[in-house]
Amino acid sequence: MKKYLFFLLCSFFCKAQEFDLGLKGGLSYVSLRGNTSEVSSFKGKMGAYVGGYGQLFLGRVFSLQPEILFSRQGAKWERTDLLPNGDVYVTSMNTDYINVPILANIHLHEKYSLQIGPQFGFMAVKPEIGAEEPLFNGSNYLDKNIYRTFDFAISIGLKVRLTDELFGELRYTNSLTNLFNKEAPALESANFSNNNTFRHTCFSLGIAYRLKQLTIF
Repeated sequence: MKKYLFFLLCSFFCKAQEFDLGLKGGLSYVSLRGNTSEVSSFKGKMGAYVGGYGQLFLGRVFSLQPEILFSRQGAKWERTDLLPNGDVYVTSMNTDYINVPILANIHLHEKYSLQIGPQFGFMAVKPEIGAEEPLFNGSNYLDKNIYRTFDFAISIGLKVRLTDELFGELRYTNSLTNLFNKEAPALESANFSNNNTFRHTCFSLGIAYRLKQLTIF
């Protein structure tokens, strides 16, 4: 039995493997999922992403695709009780992340692949929410400590081969991590909701361009 397993491992690792390197980018529609208070609301907004990827082929049916992406996410926040003249306070929360998806590609056809796997996100730029008037408990700006800096999500999508070097990708990403640090005192003045539990959801559409294919052992 040990000899049989050793033979299988040797036959796998000694076989030449193809590895693609490329660039990718696209547009996304991002929103925050959660229950808001009576005076607050979150609306979806357009975002974008750009980065690079690698793809390790482990046979005809399966490949592993790690990526590193700079992604602009967030939402539009509206609040109805902040401005004295009755206007609605509106601001764009641009949460910028370095996202690292690690996806399994299941090749359903020579042109189509199903993608699924985890995504690890690291907040690169925290949104600055503020106004000319001291609207947030005497301050002009919300404390940036209200945000958590790590995000864990699950992605699922479809990859389509357009040419030998060009691919299209449609992807849905659902975050499992709360955007806000519930222990931050500034959340009370923000009055997002009673429990301050909001998670990103993202639909993205983009293209990937293969720069080079390597053969590794």
